[in-house]
Amino acid sequence: MQSYFGQKQQGMTFISVVFILTLIAIVTLLTLKIAPIYLEYNDVYTSLQALKKDDLSGMTPGKIRSLLQKKLDVNMVDSVSVEDISVIKKGKYVKVDVDYEVIEHLVGNIDLLIYFNDAIEVGEN
Repeated sequence: MQSYFGQKQQGMTFISVVFILTLIAIVTLLTLKIAPIYLEYNDVYTSLQALKKDDLSGMTPGKIRSLLQKKLDVNMVDSVSVEDISVIKKGKYVKVDVDYEVIEHLVGNIDLLIYFNDAIEVGEN
């Protein structure tokens, strides 16, 4: 007859399984909330880089802002408004700055704030 008292138990406890599943759920939730925000930021960055290829020296700051807003609309960027875009123009030097933040609700009273600031400079100062 074999004795079962001398054997060691193997495997994870119920608490360990719940803890690991909770960690997986948290990482999945954060990934699903954060990934679209950074994908949209990539569209903002791409639109700014495409703006470098245009001749901005003959445009007014309002026209440059409108052109960038059209590029953002084509890329379906909703987080950036006209107020988030600033244009500084001195002669042939143009600096376009996009400064915005995204607030994403996570759970309960916990929100996630992600801040973005990107700029391009064209021409000589």
